[in-house]
Amino acid sequence: MSRQAPTLEDVAREAGVSRATVSRVVNGVRNVDPAIQDLVRRAIERTGYAPNQAARQLVTRRTTTVALVVSGAGDASDAEQNAFATRVFADPFFGRVVGGVVGHLRPRGMHPVLMFAETPEARQEVVAYLRQGGADGALVVSTHPDDPLPALLAGAGLPAVLFARPGRPVPLSYVDLAHRDGGRLAAEHLLERGCRRIATVTGPLALAAGQERLAGFRDTLARHGHPYVPVAEGGFTVDSGMAAMTSLLAEHPDTDGVFTANDLMAQGAVQVLRDHGRRVPQDVAVVGFDDSSVAVTCRPRLTTVRQPVEEMAATMARLLDDHIKGVRTEPTSVIFDPELVVRDSA
Repeated sequence: MSRQAPTLEDVAREAGVSRATVSRVVNGVRNVDPAIQDLVRRAIERTGYAPNQAARQLVTRRTTTVALVVSGAGDASDAEQNAFATRVFADPFFGRVVGGVVGHLRPRGMHPVLMFAETPEARQEVVAYLRQGGADGALVVSTHPDDPLPALLAGAGLPAVLFARPGRPVPLSYVDLAHRDGGRLAAEHLLERGCRRIATVTGPLALAAGQERLAGFRDTLARHGHPYVPVAEGGFTVDSGMAAMTSLLAEHPDTDGVFTANDLMAQGAVQVLRDHGRRVPQDVAVVGFDDSSVAVTCRPRLTTVRQPVEEMAATMARLLDDHIKGVRTEPTSVIFDPELVVRDSA
């Protein structure tokens, strides 16, 4: 005969408390003394009790699941949607977001469900999924400033938190980086190295991050007597970094310092400089942005501006948890500070 699964009553006897107390701990009720919570959790471990998730959801009205949504704008074809998903998975930035989100959720018995929202239909599916209780809320990473999803979520009154300030103001919480300060750090470092003919490869200038990093870089150089900065726009990919660096070298062959607005573009820039016989950093110093895995696999290793993506993503998940539980009822913003990480490229 198989052994019967442990019950709430078994846990209560083991912990020496009432069944009602065990139920409150299991269902996440907040007004339980921390010492009692610890006592019950240890009893749960000893007995091997596993809460019935369906019953727990009826009590708490929570699924312990959140939607991690990568969203854009427009009306992409099937092929374009597949290409979009491929780009997302190839970008180390997104892997860091997932790592930060999972790192916060997993110890709390919560799990993310990955969703893409590149078409109007897909965005409506996300809203419907949340409205129907498929997930408790949404963590949204937008890839386009005109992304309509944040406004749809806010209009529906659904719990959601954004990674990065939205292109259009909406009453939702978000986490972001002080991007201008990152551009300033890059400019100051290149100047301190003695660079005088400095250029930059920007991110997409439709994005606030691309605009802000460029503005901080330009402003700092202007304060140090450099009124003109050659600019080539990139797309946060290796190939776009290569194309932008090729263009800059053709127009400004005496360039001796380059700031690229992410590490993937820096990797592309380094390759082009090498192909043109320029040594990095002896002939041209290169500073990236993000401090992703690319920064340490690139040769030479990249000096870069660190964006604490994992911490930002974990904070995004924490804010969503607070909104879901009703601990936080008003939207808020959390802005992180960048940090210069000096390696070999500059």
